[in-house]
Amino acid sequence: MIYTVTLNPALDKTVEILSFTVDSVNRITAMRTDPGGKGINVSKVIDKLGSRSIAAGILGGGTGKAILSALEAMNLASCFHFIPGETRTNLKVVDPERHTNTDINEPGLTVTEDILNDLLRELLGKLSEEDIVVLSGSLPKGAPKDTYGTWVKACRESGAKVILDADGDLLEAGLKASPYLIKPNNHEISRLLNETLSTPKELEAAAKKLMAQYGITKIVVSMGSEGALYVTKDRTVYAEGLKVPVGSTVGAGDSVVAALAVAEESGTSLEEAVRLSTATGAANVMCSGTQAAEYEVIKELMPKVVFHSL
Repeated sequence: MIYTVTLNPALDKTVEILSFTVDSVNRITAMRTDPGGKGINVSKVIDKLGSRSIAAGILGGGTGKAILSALEAMNLASCFHFIPGETRTNLKVVDPERHTNTDINEPGLTVTEDILNDLLRELLGKLSEEDIVVLSGSLPKGAPKDTYGTWVKACRESGAKVILDADGDLLEAGLKASPYLIKPNNHEISRLLNETLSTPKELEAAAKKLMAQYGITKIVVSMGSEGALYVTKDRTVYAEGLKVPVGSTVGAGDSVVAALAVAEESGTSLEEAVRLSTATGAANVMCSGTQAAEYEVIKELMPKVVFHSL
């Protein structure tokens, strides 16, 4: 089973504004609302890929109830703890004329260590050997900076493979507990090593260094529109980016994580994992908001994925 953890979920409100201008009146031409937060986005895509997951996390207030109702309407299994307060609403402004995406995110709920520990204990009670746990996104106020380190260690000790998708201090804290797979982008991995890295060969060397230092099994380095690098102990594959019409880039990285989790659970080859995750990421870029792309679109894109070994 795949478990996704969203400690700071949100109701994502995506609006389309032509020629969005700061310090001016702007008119919305289209709008949609989706349950969001990185782990929830991963669960939505896993469902479209024909697999199952259980979404866990923390919710509060009427917004939290709206998110839970939306997940139930999608038939997505969940395990959320409700606490006092109101789950955040995040505004995503998409300008199709200027090709910009602007995120305005609320801070979210305030938690305590006891709240986090209660959720972690419930999750650990459900885990079995070889389950996959996806930890992703920001942390709510009140959460210790080493929260992901604590959760990675606990899930690993329960026999689960942990996929960590975080950045900054949260990623650094999680690395120390040796997650199974991480998915930094080229800027994040450059910051981790305090180097300027841009070419596939430079990024491969950096990934190998992190794997050796922290005991990580797999690293996928996102390079934006230029594609991604898939690094394992024995092989490195570079996948070119697919050129597709852009609806919204919000959640594109989450869709790649979802595909990686599905590929890991099913035991597919590295080549198939590369093909599936690249196509899934591109298909979700074509969607508006944080809705998940249909599998038919992903399937059409898979034969177009170009990759080669380094």
